[in-house]
Amino acid sequence: MIIDVHSHAWNFPADFTTNFIRQAGRARPGQVVDYSASYEAYRATAPDDTHTIVFGGKARLSGLWVDDRTVAAHVARDPSRMTGFLSVDPTQDGWEREMRAGHEELGLRGIKLMPMYAGFSPDDEKLEPLWCYADKKRLPVLLHTGTTFIAQAPLAYTLPRLIEPVALKHPDVKIILAHLGHPYEGECLVTIRKHENVFADVSALHYRPWQLYNSLMLAQEYGVWHKVLFGTDFPFTTVNASIAGLRCLNDMLEGTQLPRLQTDQIEAMIHRDSLTLLGLR
Repeated sequence: MIIDVHSHAWNFPADFTTNFIRQAGRARPGQVVDYSASYEAYRATAPDDTHTIVFGGKARLSGLWVDDRTVAAHVARDPSRMTGFLSVDPTQDGWEREMRAGHEELGLRGIKLMPMYAGFSPDDEKLEPLWCYADKKRLPVLLHTGTTFIAQAPLAYTLPRLIEPVALKHPDVKIILAHLGHPYEGECLVTIRKHENVFADVSALHYRPWQLYNSLMLAQEYGVWHKVLFGTDFPFTTVNASIAGLRCLNDMLEGTQLPRLQTDQIEAMIHRDSLTLLGLR
């Protein structure tokens, strides 16, 4: 089985401001991306045995707001192959109520945070109720870390190191740092090495192959392959494209003496049982 820990569901363009959509063109320059994030498009580009963690996102500052009911309805189409996460924007009133409703009423089983997009630091004391709730209910938390295409999203809140105080205070909460913290991959990898409850995913990285090669070589040298999870960032890319990109990383080294990524570790990452690691089964 393949576990994709990073995929999206939303109503496009209704869940976005026109400014967000305009700036999103920077995500993959020169590429045409179908942002509709439909169930049909995902299934057509993924092996049948793929299980997918799906979420939306909430960030008023950047112009993104996906109702958790949208995610729950998406997951309900194929509950045996999808697990839904709720989202909150802690800068907005009522976020604690939305968090409880997303889990207790809609059955969503994890939390997606967008610190940079919403404009908050993950180690802010105001988020302590979130981390306590995640701890009590055994909800894994995935955070966007790393780069963004939205001008008003503060880069100061996207650094992987910001999760360290939380990881120390709540060692039982499973935390995933998205996108290997790109372009702060080194910081991300030393963070997941230090903390047993912190992982990272490789979503939306295969189309920058040279950078991904260097990032995974760091994972190899630090001995943290087992902390790296497979993810796509659909609709920005697909399961099939992501797997193909990972498997061909060593090809560009032909004719050089550069060290090779361990292919058995790449395959282990692609087929990692992330649901069990995250306490979701």
